[in-house]
Amino acid sequence: MSKTLRSHELALRRHRRVRKHVIGTAERPRLTVFRSNKHIVAQIIDDNAGHTLVAASTLEDGLRGGATGNIAAATEIGKLVASRALSKGVTKVVFDRGASRYHGRVAALAEAAREAGLEL
Repeated sequence: MSKTLRSHELALRRHRRVRKHVIGTAERPRLTVFRSNKHIVAQIIDDNAGHTLVAASTLEDGLRGGATGNIAAATEIGKLVASRALSKGVTKVVFDRGASRYHGRVAALAEAAREAGLEL
């Protein structure tokens, strides 16, 4: 078994372990974070209805220039997703860190969303 396949399996296992406990409802949807080496994506998802309410990413046109894989970019995405959620009437969310630790870019995104008005 290759090292890459094993680390991918471990990441999926960590993500499933988190998702057992974190469920988004209509009253309190799930703020999920996907982190790659170059970009970061945040979505607010209603799991009961099965659709995404709000999304923000460093792949968007306005945010694509410059560094997209650092803490500053994650902070911008946190502010952006929070403002879009507040405009849709979402004030409370449950945070889904996925397979990542609550550290670095993931923590910066969550803190920026809190400061912008979301209740995590």
